[in-house]
Amino acid sequence: MTRVAGVRVMYVHALGHSPRFADRVAKMLERVEHRAAVCTADRKAAYRLRYEAYLRENLLNQRLDAMLYDEVYDASPNSLTTVTYVDGELASTVRVHLITGKEGVSPARDVFPDVVTPYLRAQRIIIDPSRLAARADMARRFPELPYFALRPPWMAAHYFNADYIVLCSASGHEAYYRRVYRFHTWSGLRSYPMVTAKVVCMGLDFAAEMERVQSRYPSFRSTPAEREALFGEFSLSLGRCAATQGTVPARADVQPADA
Repeated sequence: MTRVAGVRVMYVHALGHSPRFADRVAKMLERVEHRAAVCTADRKAAYRLRYEAYLRENLLNQRLDAMLYDEVYDASPNSLTTVTYVDGELASTVRVHLITGKEGVSPARDVFPDVVTPYLRAQRIIIDPSRLAARADMARRFPELPYFALRPPWMAAHYFNADYIVLCSASGHEAYYRRVYRFHTWSGLRSYPMVTAKVVCMGLDFAAEMERVQSRYPSFRSTPAEREALFGEFSLSLGRCAATQGTVPARADVQPADA
């Protein structure tokens, strides 16, 4: 067992769990609600949860306001913070950035510009999830929580026809992303905004791996209505509705830069 920004993560398949675990995760979706944190109460709850999780993992220093808020990234029009509830209780939060060649800041784009920019120049659509955090008590009660906590970025990649999911990962968490999703490490360690740990850039070819991951982990499947409910208004605010219907440009070979 390891932790990812406050979420206890189990290498489910790597440790030989039976298929019944995956079935249980899928069945639990009936008790899970993903919500866009657009109201003040939800946003503050997300910022507090981030702070508590990151402080627990010694990833930041104490703050008087007990919140982890990134003005540049949380206020950017191409970002959406989501919150996940289990049985009506706040369980986790994650922020999603949609970035393209022409628009949008994001942590991965700013920390690893030499790595990410070649993909954007090739007109690739990228989802950058960040600020993943979960309540410790909910993680203990629900070992399935990591699969729900990471569902919103996966749904966003599906909704926006993304080519890649790119994230900044603390070096100790790379194995989880490689084993479960087949992320690849694209860089060496670098500093990350507002946290004490250094991170690497990891990338997933979403278009190539989506069906494999969803077959292995059915909980990552979602309905069009579910994705629209979570990202519809966000898409409209970006003027990005065409991204959900348009054809992804023909792929070009893009090699990540060495850090």
